[in-house]
Amino acid sequence: MNFESLNTSLQFLKPEIAVSILLVVVVLFDLIFQKNKKALPVISIIGLLATGYFVIEQFALNGFAFNLITADAFGAFFKLIITLSSIFIIMFSVSSNEIIGCEDRQGEYYTLILGMILGMFLISSATDLILIYLSIELLSLSSYILAGFVKTVERDSEASLKYVIYGGVASGIMLFGISIIYGLTGSTNLYSINSVLQSAQLGGFTFIFAGIMVLGGIGFKISIAPFHFWTPDVYEGAPITITAFLSVASKAAGFALLVRFITITFFDNVTNSGYWILLSIIDWQGLLVMLSILTMTLGNFAALWQDNLKRMLAYSSIAHAGYLLLAVAVLSNEGLVAVLIYFSIYLFMNLGAFFVVMLIANKIGSEDIDDYKGLGSSVSFLGVALAIFLLSLAGFPPTAGFIAKLYLFIALIDANMIAVAIIALLNTVVAYYYYVRVLKNLYLVQKEVEIEPVGITFGNKILLLLLLIPVLVFGIYFTPIVNLAKSSITFIGF
Repeated sequence: MNFESLNTSLQFLKPEIAVSILLVVVVLFDLIFQKNKKALPVISIIGLLATGYFVIEQFALNGFAFNLITADAFGAFFKLIITLSSIFIIMFSVSSNEIIGCEDRQGEYYTLILGMILGMFLISSATDLILIYLSIELLSLSSYILAGFVKTVERDSEASLKYVIYGGVASGIMLFGISIIYGLTGSTNLYSINSVLQSAQLGGFTFIFAGIMVLGGIGFKISIAPFHFWTPDVYEGAPITITAFLSVASKAAGFALLVRFITITFFDNVTNSGYWILLSIIDWQGLLVMLSILTMTLGNFAALWQDNLKRMLAYSSIAHAGYLLLAVAVLSNEGLVAVLIYFSIYLFMNLGAFFVVMLIANKIGSEDIDDYKGLGSSVSFLGVALAIFLLSLAGFPPTAGFIAKLYLFIALIDANMIAVAIIALLNTVVAYYYYVRVLKNLYLVQKEVEIEPVGITFGNKILLLLLLIPVLVFGIYFTPIVNLAKSSITFIGF
């Protein structure tokens, strides 16, 4: 590799390099200034803002770094989602009693978050199976530790252990699938594998089995059934900040990987109307539709019985993964636009719901739905904000969540998937019950004991408004998100 091509590759890796440098800076600062932990989140946010600038630059790029990573608008879109959610999570952490209680390990906490971010960035852009696997491991190892970060809480340790066991099995299965694909095609590069599949009559049970094993590893990251078993326990046991981070950023990276894996490896052509024609080795549409229906149905019905709000939101997150998977199953540019719009809105409404839960838990020391009885007047601003976020998650107009669901259903109907659209609609109706149940406890149930008003700092009010305003504004004026999503799917049809 000559100097010019090396320089070009490095130009395409600016966001990843920026996060790597930031990680080293945080580690060194923590080692040198051990008594000044309060500067760590400030350094992290400044570094992530700089990273965000490099991510925005990538919307205008289209090229490869070292033939392993692609720099394009599609990857940049997901990196922007990851960067924004990371900044919010670091801001959450400053107010989290769970993280404040671990003051002596603040350096490790922010270092591990940056490790997760680097892993997610690489996952969003990787086009080689070995790099994909290594990136998933980088993300996973950091998240395993963070899930059990609060050592004094027993459920944190339990969550971390379950996460490690399930994650180890999922990684092993995925690696086995990768080894089979390499054995059959002689390559780990997705584009090279596609060329082999185009020219040779590969397929049969062995290749299908290997493809499904890789899908299992990706499915674990995005919490789709039947790979979801870790999600409720980990989401309930982990610190709320990490739970929120996993529910948005990790899921975004996983979906970026899923779309790349399917559309690049099995790509054949694109119709004039934007529908993808995939190689007929695996019936991806049938498989994805089946998994999405299973995922959304299981997630919604399991959420009905939950008494812990974090656990309920975990099953809600599984259900939302089902909706997103259904948009991917359309196998069209319009379906992909629906995925990008959904994630843009999901970022604000899901992080907002977790942030309110965290602030209330800081005050009352509980996440149980029954402990929210009569809290409405005591948490006036927080209660209204939580109501808006939950209604948005349910897809209630005129919140932004309605727009997310609207574009999903438009994609399904245009693809003539009417029966599947009806199933998704019925699932949305089921979701209303468990979201409204929280609001019923907040406002319609009498207080058993008098509760002091829950105060909220000015900084947290601003942060909450930064999440709340987009949920309301994008429910009415959503053109910018739609335009950005449409301009970010240019990698299809390579």
